[in-house]
Amino acid sequence: MTFDELRDKAHALPLKPGVYIMQNAASEVIYVGKAKALKNRVSQYFQDQSRHNEKTRAMVSQIDHFDVIVVQSEFEALVLECALIKRHQPRYNILLKDSKGYPYIRVSAEQYPKFSLAAKAEDDGARYFGPYGGRFASQGIIDALREALRLPACRRKFPRDIGKERPCLNFHMGVCDGYCRPEMDQGQYGRSVGQAVRLLEGRLDEVVDELTAEMNLAAEDLRFEKAAQLRDRIRAIQLLSKRQKAVAGSLADTDVVGYYRGEAKSCFVVLHYIDGELAAKDWELLNVPMEDEQDTVAALAAQYYGGRGQLPRQILLPCDIDEQVELARMLTEAVGRKVEVLTPQRGAKMDLVKLANENAAEEVLRATTAEERRSKLTEALGALLGLESSPHRIEAFDISNTGSSDIVASMTVHIDGRPLKRDYRHFKLKDMPHADDYASMKQVVERRFRRYLDGDEKFSAKPDLLLMDGGAGQVKAAQEAMKELGLGDIPVFGMVKDGRHRTRALMAWDGREIGIQSNQALFAMVGRIQEETHRFAIEFHRQQQAGHLKGSALDGIPGVGPARKAQLLKAFKSVKAVKAAALEELLAVVPKNTAQAVYSHFHGLTDRQGEDGMP
Repeated sequence: MTFDELRDKAHALPLKPGVYIMQNAASEVIYVGKAKALKNRVSQYFQDQSRHNEKTRAMVSQIDHFDVIVVQSEFEALVLECALIKRHQPRYNILLKDSKGYPYIRVSAEQYPKFSLAAKAEDDGARYFGPYGGRFASQGIIDALREALRLPACRRKFPRDIGKERPCLNFHMGVCDGYCRPEMDQGQYGRSVGQAVRLLEGRLDEVVDELTAEMNLAAEDLRFEKAAQLRDRIRAIQLLSKRQKAVAGSLADTDVVGYYRGEAKSCFVVLHYIDGELAAKDWELLNVPMEDEQDTVAALAAQYYGGRGQLPRQILLPCDIDEQVELARMLTEAVGRKVEVLTPQRGAKMDLVKLANENAAEEVLRATTAEERRSKLTEALGALLGLESSPHRIEAFDISNTGSSDIVASMTVHIDGRPLKRDYRHFKLKDMPHADDYASMKQVVERRFRRYLDGDEKFSAKPDLLLMDGGAGQVKAAQEAMKELGLGDIPVFGMVKDGRHRTRALMAWDGREIGIQSNQALFAMVGRIQEETHRFAIEFHRQQQAGHLKGSALDGIPGVGPARKAQLLKAFKSVKAVKAAALEELLAVVPKNTAQAVYSHFHGLTDRQGEDGMP
């Protein structure tokens, strides 16, 4: 279907709740969404594309057709959306990895059993324990079991690999009994696994008593090294039991959800609390989604908790979501008891949410390098402006003047969003009879790229994007200069400001504004470029003014200070013109006493002679 056909089909949809399924030309499901009113929601995709972020535009560009399923309520829409996302795994939906949520610990059914995490209990002969609070905490239990009972954590297969290689570092560090050694009592493996199983079943005292008896027997036989090993194992098991209890108990109390959206990555965090104490943390890094914060948190929470047999009694969210009531109902029906979904606004619960958000931000910061963040920003800028690739080198221009005197321009250079100050350039505008920002912009762009075409090594780099301080007029002026030089392939946009002189948007030559405020990091980057370019222009302009005023022939004239000198030079353009000016011309610019003093200074008259007009 064409874009217009898709738009017409969207406008024909009913104002009823339901789910929409976007598909590409190969009939692959690329996005699934829900809506309170299908017509309003789906139509938004086929309106002004400049309002969408880069991922939404990419998704819309691949839509060949779409289907909708009308339902009776928003609750039904939420449940159906979750089921369809789980089934199709659409590439443009934000997705948690498989087995996220409350995992089970699996003990395989084989001669040498292995421990692993599983998303759910299967009927495969293995034993399952849990569910536990989160994947990371649960994996920590497995690791602690292996270490406490000195079970292997390597990838060797038993009995196949017994005696094939030397023991690994774990054996020499004392965290594994070395079952790969032929001389090792292989029956001990089964006994240790059996102890691990009993620990998972909560039979701590039984295991401790058994090991204590072994320790005492070893001590009586004067095998003190063995006795010390068993003593350390007992201590490790006692610590493990406390940890296991905390993680498992987190299911019965409160979960706190946190979310942070970075430039290159986002993070979804769940903190599990029991009796007011933090027991475990689960988190996942994700690519930056095309949905806003509310929609993202709603989608991730539904995926994380949906289909789980064990849930907390209370879930705290970092922001309000439209389907909060429906999500609570879905989870309550899933476990057969009430599950509250709340968004705290103040107090202790709000402090917990802030902590979860801080944890999410820290994970993103650790996982994202500065180069990745800048790369994502320029990628987002290129997509927003419809460029074929990310703008690696950005050059920005600004004009500064005081009337028609000292008209100057600045050019700043930014590589992947970072200033490259060695490539900054200043320009003095030539042959400008009066202030004209458009003509000034055209001249400076023409001079910059004339030097490029002439092979000047100081201007040898070709930019990927030009940004003008100003609106459509400045953009058109720059484009004219580029076309005349045969360089019309370089994109040009304006940086426009609001009433408070802050960057508001980018502007195309036809006056079309491109909003950047939806991406705060991109908004900040463009603002920094504009402010840096303006600063560089103002500094050069002030230097030029200071140069005119310093050491001037106007110095020493009574009543003529720096302000009067600037006033005279602004009106007459040069000291020579001030010297040649008639008294009446001076009176039109400065007060009478000052005008008389200046005229008398250059014409060798006394004040009285000047007043009388006598030679």
